[in-house]
Amino acid sequence: MVEQSPKVLVVGANGTVGRHVTPGLLRSGAEVLALTREPERATQLPRGATPVRGDLTDPESLAAAAREADAVFLAWPLHSAEGAAEAVAALTGNARRVVYLSSAAVRDVPGGEPESPGRPDAEVEALIARSGVRYTFLRPHGFMANALRWAAEIRATGMVRGYGGAAGLTLVDERDIAAVAVRALTEDGHHGARYALTGPASPTQAEQVRIIGAAVGRPARWEEISRAAARRQLVDSGWPLGIVDGALDFVAARIDAPEPVTGTVLHVTGAPARSLHDWAVEHADRFR
Repeated sequence: MVEQSPKVLVVGANGTVGRHVTPGLLRSGAEVLALTREPERATQLPRGATPVRGDLTDPESLAAAAREADAVFLAWPLHSAEGAAEAVAALTGNARRVVYLSSAAVRDVPGGEPESPGRPDAEVEALIARSGVRYTFLRPHGFMANALRWAAEIRATGMVRGYGGAAGLTLVDERDIAAVAVRALTEDGHHGARYALTGPASPTQAEQVRIIGAAVGRPARWEEISRAAARRQLVDSGWPLGIVDGALDFVAARIDAPEPVTGTVLHVTGAPARSLHDWAVEHADRFR
């Protein structure tokens, strides 16, 4: 059953997924309140969205922003869960429903709370679950938008240098994540769901580079580097030390055990998950 014109507060309206959640909600007939530190400068929001002042580190501002909201879409961009308890309490004071953009890194523990070592997602999930609101957790695998980190290399050399080219990883189009979020925010039947979201396949990283090259019309290939070199790259690029080795361990494990594909996008939205090729065609100018 679809709710009648719910009012939804979107936290992270300009984020990778949130920028698609907002117009999706508007198309569904929902009213959208977009959280922003400076409403007077929120010029990137789609027509029809209402900017409201608030900051994740300021619980009072969150409570004020969420006062009239029926539901909340929450993205947590911080590297730790510090302040999350206060933020969740503020956001759930009046709202009846929260859809949280979590991560596939979260693992459910029988008889206990979920875990996500080195990441705040499991702790934020637990806080929301304990709040008493209806909730849905979105656990996407890697975003297709993450492939943009290769754009400069592909433009300059037609080659991507990295570790774990044989690792099979499933990427999901951020628009598909947003489409699932819109359903969960505006329909009944999603309470308690922990949706694992993937694309339609698990190509290796080397195959992903070739797919992007084919889609944009310029050959692109993968060049393998050592784990030690990859570690230096990640540290030098600003990755938190606490998750660097875990990320590399994850890639190494996917060489022999590719990430599984789910049909959740199709099940929830009625439309099949978009392919990496389709995503790359639409973002071709970034790679040329």
